[in-house]
Amino acid sequence: MNAFKARLRAIHHRAAYFPSVLGLFINPFYFARKGLTKHIGDLAGHITGRTLDVGCGNKPYSRLYHAEEFVGLEMDTEQNRASKHAEYYYDGSRFPFADESFDSMVGSEVFEHVFNPDQFLSEVVRVLKPGGKVLLTMPFVWDEHEQPLDFARYSSFGISFLLKRQGLEIIELRKSINDIRVIFQLMNCYLYKKTVTRNAWFNLIVTLILMAPFNILGELLSFVTPRNPDLYLDNIVLARKAKVGCA
Repeated sequence: MNAFKARLRAIHHRAAYFPSVLGLFINPFYFARKGLTKHIGDLAGHITGRTLDVGCGNKPYSRLYHAEEFVGLEMDTEQNRASKHAEYYYDGSRFPFADESFDSMVGSEVFEHVFNPDQFLSEVVRVLKPGGKVLLTMPFVWDEHEQPLDFARYSSFGISFLLKRQGLEIIELRKSINDIRVIFQLMNCYLYKKTVTRNAWFNLIVTLILMAPFNILGELLSFVTPRNPDLYLDNIVLARKAKVGCA
């Protein structure tokens, strides 16, 4: 019985971050996670060598990257030490690493929880080797979450400005889910916030009854409705630290 429950949890976890057809029925964040998985997967080949994952959580996307070593970093709290898969913890200001000690850095849905983005990015630049690459994702249209540690939303122009100000060169910036599915994802966010309980089975049933229809309808309508590049769920940005001697 325990093995069966563990198998169900593994299936549910995969559907949460790598949603396939099953995710249409059991994932209230189907569109957001589907978009993130696609774009991270597309750009993951740029992330190589010794890689730092800031705000790593349970490292859901680690298997997508081509890292030789994948190092997780989290804020040093009792809750994080109990539940996160990090190798290192820090006080939220200075990363506990030497200068130029990483080839790459990633941060998935973390930047909106950073109160001082310039300080954060300066640490990213400090620990990256010259030519090192950064892959960040962050929401543009989303509800407040993980309150009270939710500080900002960034447009494509805002995140580009902040990265360039710290000397990072933008290689590519993508807008994830920029069509009618934004509306259906927000509807499911609303329903989730209003119905979620501590009972995982109850939550699953509610998702099947209330939210799966919006997932299916949104997916179907996305084939016949136009895109809107001004309204989208997430930014995915790949940038690079300048090499020594380069402008």
